[in-house]
This record gives sequence, structure tokens and C-alpha cells, in this order.
Amino acid sequence: MSAALWPVTARIVDRLDAANGTGAHEITMRLLKVSEEAGEASAAYIGTTGQNPRKGTTHTYRDVADELCDVIIAATVALHSFTSAPPAVLDAKLHAAARRLSADTPEPTA
Repeated sequence: MSAALWPVTARIVDRLDAANGTGAHEITMRLLKVSEEAGEASAAYIGTTGQNPRKGTTHTYRDVADELCDVIIAATVALHSFTSAPPAVLDAKLHAAARRLSADTPEPTA
């Protein structure tokens, strides 16, 4: 994970807090931003397939990757609204997922 993720996210949160406050409405908007960005990633992927014959192929996989990065950034910003230790919470969740993967790995058969 990028070493810049959490310091930059904290700066974004500080700027948003100063501009918009930290009330329930702002928390809701930050959470909805994650959904908005996920929708943009989905739209970009649809654009890679040329699914809309009127538009044709409008996006590349690089566009999808960029949009997925926006999802990650929006999620880390939103995470600040639900915990005072977002890096630790994400780290714990990531390690829990890794443990589940290890537990789901079938034992080799002879």
C-alpha cells in the first residue's frame, strides 16, 4: 500500500472537515461518495466493452483502474468518519481476509 495513502487521506479529511463540517449529513455524503465512485468505475468498465452501440468503446482498462483508485480514496476518506484509527482498522481487516484465505486453502491430498 502506498506510504502516502494515510497522510494524504488525512489532509483531504482535514480540508473537508474545515469546509463542510463533520455532522451526520457530511458523514452521509462521504459514504455516498464511495458509491458514486464505484458507479463511475462500473461505467468505465462498461465503456471498455462497447456495450452501448451508440457510444462504442469509450474507456480503457487504465480508465477503470483510475476509477478504482478513486473508490479506494473515497473509502479511506469515509473510513475516517467511523473510526479514530483508520489505518489500524484497514490493516486488521486485511489480515483477517488473509487468514480466511489461508483457512480456505484445501490440504494437499496424497
